[in-house]
Amino acid sequence: MRTIIEPGKKRKSINFIDSIVYSKVKDLNGNDLDLEMSIMLQNGNSEMRLAMGVADEEDKTPKPAILWVPGGGYRGCDKNLMVAEMEFLADAGYVVASMYYRSSAEGHMPDQIIDVKTAIRFLRAHAAEYEIDPKRIGIIGRSAGGHLAALADMNLDQWHEGEWLDYSDEVQACIDMFGPVDVPGLLRFEEQEYNRDPEHYRWKNVAESHGGALMGGDYNEDMIKRAERISPPYLINDRMAPILILHGDADKLVPVDISEDFYQKIVDAGLEDRADLYILHKAGHGTKDFFQPSVKRLMLQFFDDKLNHKVC
Repeated sequence: MRTIIEPGKKRKSINFIDSIVYSKVKDLNGNDLDLEMSIMLQNGNSEMRLAMGVADEEDKTPKPAILWVPGGGYRGCDKNLMVAEMEFLADAGYVVASMYYRSSAEGHMPDQIIDVKTAIRFLRAHAAEYEIDPKRIGIIGRSAGGHLAALADMNLDQWHEGEWLDYSDEVQACIDMFGPVDVPGLLRFEEQEYNRDPEHYRWKNVAESHGGALMGGDYNEDMIKRAERISPPYLINDRMAPILILHGDADKLVPVDISEDFYQKIVDAGLEDRADLYILHKAGHGTKDFFQPSVKRLMLQFFDDKLNHKVC
């Protein structure tokens, strides 16, 4: 069968650039470690450009950027493992960067937030190369990445280390997906889990849990105090950018109360106009509920509004 079709040209091509080194750091043993990110963006058909010398509807207009921070319990997660779920943002005209940050075996807090802030500065430092509007940068993270995204969203004048220090690491909008933003609360939750059934607890002790390994050292009051200093609910301030919080009410890993309490503290601080909390009924920790079309539309609308983005 021979058929002629006319698919149109509405959707633009997306290019994927991988293995971009944004920072060179040391791990806990003093070994050199290259931190990488990948970038998705609409900037013409790259294979057509290579083959023909021209691109298909090339668009060099500066675009808002969004940094995707993956989860994985701070244990280390392939930056591209879930990045396909963020393609909808690239389709909408955003530059989407996905980063690797030091795992809890490679660094303890504040190493992870230092890496996130360095990645943000990298995007601004290379705005022209990746067609980014440096005045419009958002961040989104899931689980551990949700915590780090929310921490970056506080826009605190802290943790300025590493490269690209001539550039700002502030963000203009954030989506926190079921992040353990209250690390002291997470540690106490793990303590309860341990006390309930020590024999079948996932780790030997709380210090080896996700939160404990992130902080490093023995589980004690000093760890709790250190954890407060890197937990957004204890750091809410007037420089905080707008934030959308998503959490499932059936989450057995990070209790939904953590996000409920975070949102309430934002309200109590008089910043209710900068925060929205959506509870996903029957959703677990990172279950497919979070990537349904209705939720993606919600996330896209949030970024469009806060980053003043209109798709032409």
